[in-house]
Amino acid sequence: MSANSKSGLHCELTQLALAAGLTLVSANVLAQSAPATNTLSTVTVTGDSPLKADQAASSKFTAPLVDTPKTVQVITEEVLQQTGATSLQEALKATPGITFGNGEGGNPTGDQAFIRGMDAQASTFVDGMRDIAAGSREVFNLEAIEVIKGADSAYAGRGGAGGSINLATKKAKNENFIAADVGLGTDQYKRSTLDLNRKLADTVGLRLNAMAHDADVAGRNGPENKRWGIAPTVTFGMGTPTEITLGWQHLQTDDVPDGGIPYRWSNTQAANLPGGSTVRPEYGASRKNWYGLDNRDFQKEKSDMFTASVEHKFSATNKLRNSLRWSKSTQDYVWTQPDDSKGNVDKGFVWRRGNFRDAQTTTLQNVTEFTGEQTVGSIQHTFAVSMELSKEKADVWSGAIQDNATSNCTALTPWCADLNHPNSSANWQFAWNKPAQASTSQIDTVALYGFDTVKLNEQWLLNGGLRMDHYRLNVSGPAGGRAPNNYPAYDLQRSDTLWNYQLGVVYKPAANGSIYASLGTSSRPGGSTLGNGSEDLTVTTDALADLQPEKTRSIELGTKWDVLNNRLGLTAAIFRNEVTNVRITENGLTYMGGNKVVNGLELGFTGSVMHGLDIFGGYTYMDSEQKDMGIGNIANGQPFQNTPKHSFSLWSSYKPTAKLTLGLGVYAQSSVNAAYIRSNDGGIVTKGASGYARYDAMASYQFTPNMALQLNLYNLGNKVYYTGVRSPHYANIGAGRSAVATLKITY
Repeated sequence: MSANSKSGLHCELTQLALAAGLTLVSANVLAQSAPATNTLSTVTVTGDSPLKADQAASSKFTAPLVDTPKTVQVITEEVLQQTGATSLQEALKATPGITFGNGEGGNPTGDQAFIRGMDAQASTFVDGMRDIAAGSREVFNLEAIEVIKGADSAYAGRGGAGGSINLATKKAKNENFIAADVGLGTDQYKRSTLDLNRKLADTVGLRLNAMAHDADVAGRNGPENKRWGIAPTVTFGMGTPTEITLGWQHLQTDDVPDGGIPYRWSNTQAANLPGGSTVRPEYGASRKNWYGLDNRDFQKEKSDMFTASVEHKFSATNKLRNSLRWSKSTQDYVWTQPDDSKGNVDKGFVWRRGNFRDAQTTTLQNVTEFTGEQTVGSIQHTFAVSMELSKEKADVWSGAIQDNATSNCTALTPWCADLNHPNSSANWQFAWNKPAQASTSQIDTVALYGFDTVKLNEQWLLNGGLRMDHYRLNVSGPAGGRAPNNYPAYDLQRSDTLWNYQLGVVYKPAANGSIYASLGTSSRPGGSTLGNGSEDLTVTTDALADLQPEKTRSIELGTKWDVLNNRLGLTAAIFRNEVTNVRITENGLTYMGGNKVVNGLELGFTGSVMHGLDIFGGYTYMDSEQKDMGIGNIANGQPFQNTPKHSFSLWSSYKPTAKLTLGLGVYAQSSVNAAYIRSNDGGIVTKGASGYARYDAMASYQFTPNMALQLNLYNLGNKVYYTGVRSPHYANIGAGRSAVATLKITY
């Protein structure tokens, strides 16, 4: 990373912070003539508890959450504010059963959420439209995060084997308010945000969100995160039958990435251990040890998202909406992987392999949806029908930067670091070039879907959804690259028509509760991540022709209750996710036929337990198993990678007085596995990370109706834990103890 790029970003951060301050001063004057708004409402939450959502933002859910026969958890803006989350990965810790992968073996870095043991990176959406580009997402422009669990291609289209994530962005409102946050903390933490809403006319509203963030990673020497973003949106015709909304979101990052921690033993060395042994990450004398290189490692990302939507209301319940979006995302990085594969860690050395990626992803999407209610005889229908058109394209240059001649470390070199005292300023020099031609993927999709909640009477509801995706994939790339045997140049196509459904029966023993059974499916075609996520696709001349889509079926039995005068939501469900036609890779060839099953229990709670005490979180139990993964495949009978058996999350906030709020967060999970090795004694050695429990705390004091000070403490016990465990050669370590004080001003 050049000094010029750093100084340029610092300049932009300073300008944004200054602009936020000037706008706040202006708002103070405007506030004299505008009514004060002390609490910014979120469209999805109830008035009784700001942590509880009664309705999902997505129109695909045709019933309130309590009557939706599927596990759906909505992380509200208030949860984000109280917990102090600043990134999507930090925000998702609020819901149990989600883990994260890491970059390696052609898989890019960024937000790689795993839901119920399945990769959901390519099943992330913004306002219901797929956001497939790899990268790290922010929360400054989010009103809510919807996490849908279980096979859900009926909602999400291709993918969605374990679930999907929908990010609901902020829109202009019919009121005047301004909110600004300025935060300072340990590890050189600096962050400022602005949320401005103005009525420009009786039917015209403007909303502007902006953010600047600059901080080191707590407990690490070297990594740092810098980013800024801006998101204006304007709505014409507010309060009239026809509304037109135009929005733009720009996010730009300039990070020094954290390559993580190597494992103690390589796979070859682990084979010499007794069966039943476990291999854990090893960071030497201090958790602060970073094995990257100052003069080489960088990660730059830039994304622009332009959205235009037109909504016409035919009546109070029936409306037609069309949304058009164009987006472009770029990701450019070089980061150091502390690779254990050469067997140096036990000798006190770490081999520093480089990984590079230069990618550009563009999408063009259009969604037309009609939603409404209709009563036929005595039966009430609440429905949504839609057509989606999309064109997604990615050009990717990626590979490894490595000198195999120096992989056997016997002395300190730029390639070989000291395990206990790594030198990040080593003078790294190595001639390398990215491929002359990119690997290109393009997906064209036409989709039709419909959902209907049928109210037969006060006790019985039927919920159904059907979706058809006609999907065409084109992939091409240069000769060379990864196995098998430096494949030749390729230009391949595949087309599929995917049919998926969601069926549910809901029985309501009382108006505030439901008991349900549901069945859902998903389809995951080869190449569906567009080169932006983990993909078990080894390119050969006939690979695509042989790879039928993986199929997932999800069965769920559950109950949901809104208790304590609807202030507290409680959910419980048992589920089974079964994946068939799983891709199997052996000896450099990929074929179909595997089977993966996860059985589990999901508990959730959100809302107000009593006056002043709110809670949000849940517990997930997952018993996973891989089956029929190939003759002699060591994975047979083993749990999924990156899938903890137990996970738990709890955020609680208590107001002992009208002005003081206290918060406590607990986030815990059991161990996760990254790889399995056949021991020489015939047993199995497991590589992975042990379980952990992390504790956060918060205190906020409302000095005046317009000013508050909030203190967040993260990882109180300075617990060593790992956030990314997918690669068999390294794991990403979690941040250490840190503190942030934030001044919050609203008008």
